[in-house]
Amino acid sequence: MTGLMSRKKFLLLTILSLLAGAFLYVALRSGPLAPVPVVVFEVKEMSIRPSLFGIGTVEARYVHHIGPTVPGRVSGISVDVGDRVEPGQIVGEMDPVDLDDRLEAQEAAVLRAAATVQAAKAHVGELRAKTAYAESQARRFESLVQSGAVSRDTFEARQEELHVSRSGLEAAMANVESAQREYDRLKSEAQGISRQRETVRLVSPVAGLVTKRLAEPGTTVVAGEPVVEVVDPQSIWINARFDQLRASGLEVDLPTSLVLRSRPSESLQGKVGRVEPVADAVTEELLAKIVFESVPDPLPAIGELAEATVELPGLPPVPSIPTSCVLRNAGNTGVWVVEGSKVDFVTVELGASDLDGFVQIRKGLRPGQRVVSHSRSTLSAGSSIEVVDRIPGAPQ
Repeated sequence: MTGLMSRKKFLLLTILSLLAGAFLYVALRSGPLAPVPVVVFEVKEMSIRPSLFGIGTVEARYVHHIGPTVPGRVSGISVDVGDRVEPGQIVGEMDPVDLDDRLEAQEAAVLRAAATVQAAKAHVGELRAKTAYAESQARRFESLVQSGAVSRDTFEARQEELHVSRSGLEAAMANVESAQREYDRLKSEAQGISRQRETVRLVSPVAGLVTKRLAEPGTTVVAGEPVVEVVDPQSIWINARFDQLRASGLEVDLPTSLVLRSRPSESLQGKVGRVEPVADAVTEELLAKIVFESVPDPLPAIGELAEATVELPGLPPVPSIPTSCVLRNAGNTGVWVVEGSKVDFVTVELGASDLDGFVQIRKGLRPGQRVVSHSRSTLSAGSSIEVVDRIPGAPQ
């Protein structure tokens, strides 16, 4: 009986030992005492090319608002939104009211004044001929009176005729000058009315694209109020905004990649055309104009959103790590440095970063050190780790 009890106790102790061993194995492999699987990165001295990322909208540098110079009623618009126009093309017309009648009457007055000038000139020609005849007669009678062939009274009568002819000629010449000035005045007025008539025609000053119709036929508009908006397609650019904290180094002519919201899979090339001297104090952003290397075809819609990535000049090689390695611990910025099978938190000073996910380390690390980039669970000083290629259960 005693032997049977001993065997049962031995069997029970064996089972308990096996259970304890299994529990200890589970605790050390997958429990709280198990090493934390981590993915590490070896610090490398590398040159990174920082980039600036900003959001902007498609705009046109040159926008032409075409409208009348005098108040009036729109009589017609000959273009629609989306139409292409050429320089000098008529895009609309205002009601001329009585300008056509005034121009016709003024042209008739100009013709009448021209006829008056011609008649005055003909009269001058006639009086010149009479004056020349009177001069020849006066000279002839002067020789006759000296020889006693005619009386003194007859000679003086011929002299008086000469004075009258000359006075008439001077008056006729004055009439010609007056008629010419009247003709010039009426012609200038006719040209003014003609130019005024031209102003009722709304003409595009450039080759462009109609983007807006701001009035319809029958609408009364004031002087200077736009009726049609035309943009120059070659002046399309991106009005981009960049965070002031990261915009250091933003300069003209830096290469830029552009992605339009309507074409997410297409990257367009451009460059910084202008950095605005005035920033947005409310949003704390810098403004820049990004020009396309070549205007996209088809033309993007005005106001469409676009992503702009400006490539800054490359920096000298320094120790760099992925930004996924950097974290905050107890209010300090640092990384978990691998030392054997343990980790230790090291405070670092960060430098510039790029859009590929790398950041410079100015102080705290040296090339060749290994730092934790991903871990399965939260680490603490002295945590036991297990270096793996990928975290078990993490998505590919």
